[in-house]
Amino acid sequence: MIDIIHRVGIKAPASKVYAAISSVEGAAGWWTKETTGDARPGGNIAFEFSTPDGEKIGGFGMDVLALEPGKKVHWRVKTGPEEWIGTDVVFDLAEDGEYTIVRFGHTNWREAVEFTAHCSRKWAVFLLSLRDLVETGKGRPAPDDVQIGNWH
Repeated sequence: MIDIIHRVGIKAPASKVYAAISSVEGAAGWWTKETTGDARPGGNIAFEFSTPDGEKIGGFGMDVLALEPGKKVHWRVKTGPEEWIGTDVVFDLAEDGEYTIVRFGHTNWREAVEFTAHCSRKWAVFLLSLRDLVETGKGRPAPDDVQIGNWH
């Protein structure tokens, strides 16, 4: 199995970071504006992606497996690109001084492929968007995110 992992420090309490990750409204502020669904354990969240012109380019459906307030968010991919199906997306949070450290993992990829590399970079972009949302009140969710190539 292959895992994508990242670590980012956010200058805010864990409760504020958790709120931005664990809610539909929060995810719409840093990942994709087109976020809908039920963010409670047992629920399903849909994340749709479009170009700035409104053309649909993809999306994911994720089951919410676990929420630990101020500590952890765990999703499992149910729908989307084949490479993502059955993978886990986990945000572990820990306070360290004035920072909340986000240890992110998109785990259990079956193999490392070019799409894995693309997704790793895009997760880094979106984790910085999360940091910006929490620290400044304004993230860069899709379709206003940083473009890294011809795959958006």
